[in-house]
Amino acid sequence: MKKRIFNLAVNYPDLPGVDSAISFGPFIKYLHRKIKEEQTVKSALYRNALKEFKKQGIDDQVIALEDIYWHELLLEHMYACLSPSLLAEDQLAWGLCAPMQPITFYGTALMYELLEHEEKDQSTFTGTRTAEQQQRDRLHFIYSFILNELYAFHVPLKEKYHSGINSDTALPGYFQIGVNTGFIEVKAEKPLPQLSYRELQQCLSEESGLDKLQQVLPLSLFELRGISVLTITDVTARQAVENIKAVRLSRVPGNEVSAYSAVIQSLKILVQNANIEFDLFPFVRVNNKMVYGYVKEGSGLLFSVWGEETLSPEAFQEIAESYAANPNSFYSPDIWAESREMFPWLARFRELNVKSMALLPVFHNQVLVGVLGMHTWVGETFDEKKITLLEQVLAPIAQLLQVYIDEFNLELENIIKEKYTSIQPAVQWKFNEAAWHYLRNKKKNLPLRTEDISFTDVYPFYGAIDIRNSTTERNLASRADLNLHLSLLRNTLEQLRKTYSDALLVEIIFNCNKWSAILNDDELNTTEENSLNIFLNEETSDYLRLISQSHPNTKSMIDQYLESISVQGGVVYKNRQALETSMQLINTDINNYFEAEREKLQESFPCYFEKFRTDGVEYDIYIGQSIAPDRIFNHFHLKNLRLWQLSSMAAIAKMVRQRQADLPVKLATTQLIFIHNHPIDISFRIDERKFDVEGAYNIRYQMIKKRIDKVLIRNSDERLTQPDKLALIYLNKRDIDDYLPFVKYLQETGVLGVESEDLDLEDLQGLSGLKALRLGIV
Repeated sequence: MKKRIFNLAVNYPDLPGVDSAISFGPFIKYLHRKIKEEQTVKSALYRNALKEFKKQGIDDQVIALEDIYWHELLLEHMYACLSPSLLAEDQLAWGLCAPMQPITFYGTALMYELLEHEEKDQSTFTGTRTAEQQQRDRLHFIYSFILNELYAFHVPLKEKYHSGINSDTALPGYFQIGVNTGFIEVKAEKPLPQLSYRELQQCLSEESGLDKLQQVLPLSLFELRGISVLTITDVTARQAVENIKAVRLSRVPGNEVSAYSAVIQSLKILVQNANIEFDLFPFVRVNNKMVYGYVKEGSGLLFSVWGEETLSPEAFQEIAESYAANPNSFYSPDIWAESREMFPWLARFRELNVKSMALLPVFHNQVLVGVLGMHTWVGETFDEKKITLLEQVLAPIAQLLQVYIDEFNLELENIIKEKYTSIQPAVQWKFNEAAWHYLRNKKKNLPLRTEDISFTDVYPFYGAIDIRNSTTERNLASRADLNLHLSLLRNTLEQLRKTYSDALLVEIIFNCNKWSAILNDDELNTTEENSLNIFLNEETSDYLRLISQSHPNTKSMIDQYLESISVQGGVVYKNRQALETSMQLINTDINNYFEAEREKLQESFPCYFEKFRTDGVEYDIYIGQSIAPDRIFNHFHLKNLRLWQLSSMAAIAKMVRQRQADLPVKLATTQLIFIHNHPIDISFRIDERKFDVEGAYNIRYQMIKKRIDKVLIRNSDERLTQPDKLALIYLNKRDIDDYLPFVKYLQETGVLGVESEDLDLEDLQGLSGLKALRLGIV
């Protein structure tokens, strides 16, 4: 142990008015208490110490600082009673101080060594705290102690670390200075003022709170007697880990360079060796396959060996997937001494002059997210002890790498949304791939272009469910509402004419009668309908509002009419609204059916399924090997879809029939399938954000789809599509032959009627030879 009076705050002004003096009294009371409580052999240690204090006649007497060494034996007893028995003196930074004063007078050699380092480099050791901040920290600490002792007001104290540069490593070191106030007593020399919890909390939380507290409770009021116990703990490793955690929590997109530089520096601090280099190598995936990431912080060694400048994407993927399958740690104090045959992959590291090296796999939620590399260049080595220090930082580093992976995936997703559209899962992989190529070119400052998305040799399936006579039903509903509107207007004008009349009123009544005659004669065309709506919704309404304002006695009558023609709830829209409600109910049922069926179809084989809203619902399905190249595609998947097409159309027709009771307007649907059992090519059109067919031959397929919805049977006026019927249109007999076994199956199981019609269809523009098979739906 060493004896030396050392003032930690020599460079800072003393706190005024503090009556503080050394006394063994509180420690003697501690010994009496421990003797009663201790049940082990340590009680003998306390008894022996108390015996020595009694021998010297020391009780509550105040001892001057300059006289403290007259009681050196008592100081040794304090050290024996309070220091950890497992630690040798040269491993423990421990000392005794004046009560609540930064004046040390007795301690271990290690403590004085650390304090002398602080004295030599005050500004570095205490970090960035100014003299004023240091003074306020001392005030806060003293008042926290006084309030706890005299007001039972506990103030939580934040841990504060001191930092210094290690002269051997040139790296920062962190130390925590702890002060045990358990052997200090405080007394008030005058009656204390009553202070509420809120007042105390406010004083210690506000910026100017300490100044207020000094006015209410000046330090001159108190008497401090006892001894403080000082411990200095090396918390370099803990602080390095906390620094890495702080980087992870404060990470924002775009600050990768500064964030990862801070992590690398913290790793060097953790191992306390500036000559050890580190690398973070994240594993990012596209379509669950390894691709290059772009975090190159650290020495750059791993990117020099595994990066795109050395390996092709295919070679990198092979190496990365092989490592991910068996992610073991690797360590060699000297890679030059390792077997060339057993570790052929070390050759590239030797070329780069690596000496010692460790590779540690990093996991987040049991998923490999990257590798932490640690190495030295030729001329420097490290042992296994340095590697064990890294165990405590693997979790925060894993979280940091996961943040980068999440940002990488989000950037891909944003590119897809910006350059393409919302994409179905079956083809998402293709867009992921294109987006990654775009991102890779962007990172490498290469020319940017939007890559074409296409799928070759896919089989198309087309179906349409149409609401029968929707145009006719819409016209009927519109005429009924217009007739009602004209009737209400005419009645309102006739009532108005009894109390008010002018030439314009007579002219409007005449036009009402004229429009009614046109409607009744069924001569209203689209242009005339638009003119009638202008007459009803603009001209007459404005005229009536003007009369209502100038002749208050007409207001009630006119308001009643205007309410009846309002868009929201007006009776003149009831037929159109009823029709719209019926169509929405049917279309919602069909859409919900297809959404549920789409999920089931993906289980068999991924396919692109796109719906279109018309007066019913149309769909396109594309399936083929190029949609899912990682899975095996064969003709059984086509058979499954053909059977699904037939059975789903029958199910929808039955569903619409069952829905009739809920429909304000009774509506029926027609069901149509166009069969094209030959593969085509499709590509994504950026301008329309959808897939379309490619090539002259394939476009013919698209043309047929658009022209067959209202096709007639040859030599008749009969539409092919009829309610409770399923129509299958085809060009080649072989195409329909592929469907016939499933037609027979559904007929035998009672889903389709036993009767069928083989029909020739009328020639369409640029198209002839179409045939159809029409089946009844049970």
